[in-house]
Amino acid sequence: MKRILLALVLMMFGGTVLAAESKPESQGLEAAKAIAKITGVAVSPLLGTAAIGAWDWWTTPKEKKAKLAWYTHPGFWVPALLLVVVVAAKDSLGTILPPDAKKPLDVAETVENKISGLVAAGAVVPLVAAIFGNSLFQSHGLNTAGFAAFDFASLLNIITVPLALVAFGLVWLVCHAINVLILISPFGAVDAALKGVRTFLLGLVTTTSFVNPWAGAVLSLIIILLAYFCAGWSFRMLVFGSVYVWDFCTVRRRRFRPAPNANWMFTARQIEKTPIRTYGKLLHQEDGALTLEYRPWLFLAKRKLTLPAGQYAVGRGLFYPEIMQVDGEEEKTMLVLPPRYRTHEAAIAEAYALMGVRDVGLLKGFKAIWNWSKGLFGLRVVSAATP
Repeated sequence: MKRILLALVLMMFGGTVLAAESKPESQGLEAAKAIAKITGVAVSPLLGTAAIGAWDWWTTPKEKKAKLAWYTHPGFWVPALLLVVVVAAKDSLGTILPPDAKKPLDVAETVENKISGLVAAGAVVPLVAAIFGNSLFQSHGLNTAGFAAFDFASLLNIITVPLALVAFGLVWLVCHAINVLILISPFGAVDAALKGVRTFLLGLVTTTSFVNPWAGAVLSLIIILLAYFCAGWSFRMLVFGSVYVWDFCTVRRRRFRPAPNANWMFTARQIEKTPIRTYGKLLHQEDGALTLEYRPWLFLAKRKLTLPAGQYAVGRGLFYPEIMQVDGEEEKTMLVLPPRYRTHEAAIAEAYALMGVRDVGLLKGFKAIWNWSKGLFGLRVVSAATP
């Protein structure tokens, strides 16, 4: 099914570009630019929509501006561009802000990316994608050659608009994963690097389309193809980010109690054939084995993953806990719990009969610094590991 869908997207967009080359110059270029526009908006919905709106507003004659779409009005793209500037400033300051101070801003940006992606998918992409049907049939003169009673362009748009939304969704999923990676990362420098990759990609698509629309269209098709192969990973990152944002914004941990068994978790790495960020319930079997039950894509047939035998402990992180396999001095993170489980690490350790609770990541580093500071003044030092 996925292969068929990919073939339809590539054939429709690729076929439109190839067919457009045999049509009048302006219509062919419009079709090629439309593919780049859809890809650019998917990479950064807020910036892409605002930039397209501003460009259309400034390049449209005054007498025709009343017919432009709503996102071309300065009342939208001026505040949108200002918000983009604020986000850029946040990213610049993120390299010096402490992780706990920057994290709420990262959550807010992730929510914004979801909202702007939905707005772009519902309002911008269909308008841009309509150019495919209009270019194909009007350029061949079918609507003026006795076929005016049947609107072929509208018929084709019924096909091209959904395919354009699929292409948009594939690219948006991958680029939205950058926001989720920033949520996971506690380092501002890493966040800035991730943002730089996305900005570079958007700039590359935009610049290539301006210099040569045909090259921009081909580049966009390549990006769509690569996004297709990352769709599974991107979707799992979307689920992880959505759970994280919901728990963080609702402060769910304060009214939450872990279940005696079957608690929701994500895989922190690929385990056997189960990919990273798979979402499922961890079960403590009667024989002591730990089993993760999950559904691929959240709705397919249920599968089970039995964690490798060994000793496990709960890691107390700065933003969310984890379950790690302990082998002597070596600690390997196997599962990650949503933020609502933070401060409930002891209950998780008891529910699954684990070794205990240990500080991990930055929290371990912060406690080491704190203990060193207390030792300097002769105060009691607390062990970093809690039995």
